[in-house]
Amino acid sequence: MDVEIEPSTVSGSARAPSSKSYTHRAILAAGYAGGALVYDPLVSADTKATMRAVDAFGGDVTRHDDHLDVDGFDGRPEVPGDVLDCANSGTTMRLVTATAALADGATVLTGDESLRSRPHGPLLEAIGDLGGRAESTRRNGQAPLVVSGPVSGGSVSMPGDVSSQFVSALLMAGAVTDEGIEVNLETELKSAPYVDITIELLDEFGVEAGKRNLGGGSDGDDGDDGANGGSTAGGTYFVEGGQFYEPEDGEYHVPGDFSSISYLLGAGAVAADPDDAVRVEGAYPSAQGDSKIVGVLGRMGADVDWNRDDGVITVERSELSGVEVDVGDTPDLLPTIAALGAVADGETRIVNCEHVRYKETDRVSAMAEELEKLGAATHESADTLTVVGGESDLTGGAVDGRGDHRIVMALAVAALAADGPTTIAGGEHVDVSFPDFFDVLYDLGAGVNR
Repeated sequence: MDVEIEPSTVSGSARAPSSKSYTHRAILAAGYAGGALVYDPLVSADTKATMRAVDAFGGDVTRHDDHLDVDGFDGRPEVPGDVLDCANSGTTMRLVTATAALADGATVLTGDESLRSRPHGPLLEAIGDLGGRAESTRRNGQAPLVVSGPVSGGSVSMPGDVSSQFVSALLMAGAVTDEGIEVNLETELKSAPYVDITIELLDEFGVEAGKRNLGGGSDGDDGDDGANGGSTAGGTYFVEGGQFYEPEDGEYHVPGDFSSISYLLGAGAVAADPDDAVRVEGAYPSAQGDSKIVGVLGRMGADVDWNRDDGVITVERSELSGVEVDVGDTPDLLPTIAALGAVADGETRIVNCEHVRYKETDRVSAMAEELEKLGAATHESADTLTVVGGESDLTGGAVDGRGDHRIVMALAVAALAADGPTTIAGGEHVDVSFPDFFDVLYDLGAGVNR
């Protein structure tokens, strides 16, 4: 689907969708439990893949207007009766690969062409070290995967700079093993806030997990030093075995999603009506690293105010200036920051972003190339994207969303501030995380034609 965005001013209130990261984890946690009600979930293409996985492992997920009723498999997943298709959801595949390692038999996992190009090697090796068997059918660490269990827990080492989802997957599965699981990181963990999300959600479901020796300190309910003690290059995450998933009152409420909030705040910063502002509701504090977008906007000169008690962020149209932003822990913010940089004065340097090349698409090159089509000046290296706002004159034009929801939405933000209309190919991909994105943008006053 092609979507045309006209140069526009926007104003008014919008509610952010619920968090995709929390929704994935909540659905699976409810599956690990005897069951639970998950309120305010984000129902999208990706989270539907996790719902199907819970069904395949012997649970059942029923959708209602404002919640999901999950009948869980009580920590004992069955072997799926068919190949488990994770579609385009890397989060689903990583998290449920560890679930499959608990089943007494072989599970086959696959996905679409994009997902079959993403790396899983360290997680497969970890499952092997825990006594299971996990293989890539093409022997390249990529799906299709064949995973056999059951594993009973233990200690593993893995690099931390490929995907934090490997750690989250092992922590979630480790809680229902006999021995628990300890993950020693050989390198610094990228996207660490996403593991903090996992630990926060586990606590909500009555499961204790922790971390130690990260950055020379300790955090979480560490208990003793564990089997190995000492420290590793990237620290250690751990979860005791024999635990039960039991959320308080049998229910969990999903918070708003800051990755999605970033596009609405970006739209306000570059295109708010001079006599009004954009107000984003549902923005309550949580462990989400992408809440960093509020501080980034402030550093760029945006007039932004966050009422944390009310969960409302207000942003006015502002004269933005380029800054340097490290996205090592917040990779999903790169497209938004790049779009803002195309409107800002001076250089916006996005550093520590090599891992952002291994998402649904190479988001570093995708944003550089598509912004240039709109008239922006960009430069990229292996781990840096520079957008030269002072040399950019956004004229509009035809761009390709690259089949990536975050690229589509970020380009829409830049298009609001262009001199002419912009046509974005692949607009339907917003269904992955923000299905109503273009409706919300239209309701704020943007010119949107589909």
